[in-house]
Amino acid sequence: MSFLSLEGKTFAIFGLSNRKSVAWAIGRTLEAEGACVVYVARNAERLASLEKLLAGRPALSCDVESRDDIAAVAGRIGAEYGPVAGFVHSIAFANFSEGWTSFHKTKREDFLQAMQISAFSLVELAEALKPHLLPEASVIAIGISSYVAAPTYGYLSPVKQALEGCVRFLAKSFSADSRVRFNCLNAGPLKTKSSAGIPGYLDNYLYAEKLTPRKQALQTEEVANVATFLLSPRSSGINGQGIVVDAGMGWNFFDEEVVRLAMRPEPRT
Repeated sequence: MSFLSLEGKTFAIFGLSNRKSVAWAIGRTLEAEGACVVYVARNAERLASLEKLLAGRPALSCDVESRDDIAAVAGRIGAEYGPVAGFVHSIAFANFSEGWTSFHKTKREDFLQAMQISAFSLVELAEALKPHLLPEASVIAIGISSYVAAPTYGYLSPVKQALEGCVRFLAKSFSADSRVRFNCLNAGPLKTKSSAGIPGYLDNYLYAEKLTPRKQALQTEEVANVATFLLSPRSSGINGQGIVVDAGMGWNFFDEEVVRLAMRPEPRT
C-alpha cells in the first residue's frame, strides 16, 4: 500500500476539457496511485471530442447550469461507481467574448452566469453527491492565488473568491453529520488552454514566472500532486482551507530582478 492509501478508491473529476487541463493532470496522478477516476465534461459534445484522450476511461457529461443534469450525473456516479471517496471541482467560466472591460462595467447576466458555473455549482454538486460520498471523503475546488487582483482576470476574480467562501461554508455545513472535508487549492498562473482565452493572460503569466524565486512558472503537474494529497486520507487534518500553490510567487514581491527592471530610468524622448 502506498503512503497516500488511494488504491481502489473512486473519485469524480468535474471540468475535464483537454489534455492540458488541471482536471486531466489530477486524474492521471490519481490513476498512478491506483485510484479509479470518473471524468466529467461540460456537455456531450465536449465528451465526444475527448473520446481518444479518455481511451475507454469512465466518463460522463454534466451541464452545471442545469439542476436536472447535476441530479442525473450524481445519480449515475453513485449507482455505477459509488461509493465515492471524493471529487474535484475544476470548473470555471466567464464570458470574455467582448474582450477586456473595467470591472464596474461587467454585465449582470455575465456575472451571474459565471457565479453559477464557477462557484455555486460546487454547492449543488456537493448536495447531489452527498448520499454517495464515503463518510470521510475529500472534496477540493480549484481556485486562484494572489492573481485575483490582476485586472485582466476580470470579474472571474471575485467569483473565484466566492468559490473559496463556498468551500469553507460547505466544510462547516457537512460537519453536522459527516467527516467529509472541503478545501480550495489556489493555484498560481498556469499554462492551460482555458487560460489562453483570457485577455492579457500571457503577459501576466510571464510576469508571474519572474516573481517565482526559482524563475520557473508553476507546472500543472505540481498542482495535481498537491490536489492528490488533499484528496487522500493523509491530509485528514486539513479542512476548510485555501491552500496556495504558486511556486513562491505570492510572497516574492521585492524580487531583485523585478524591482531593478521596474525602477530603471525611462528612456528620454
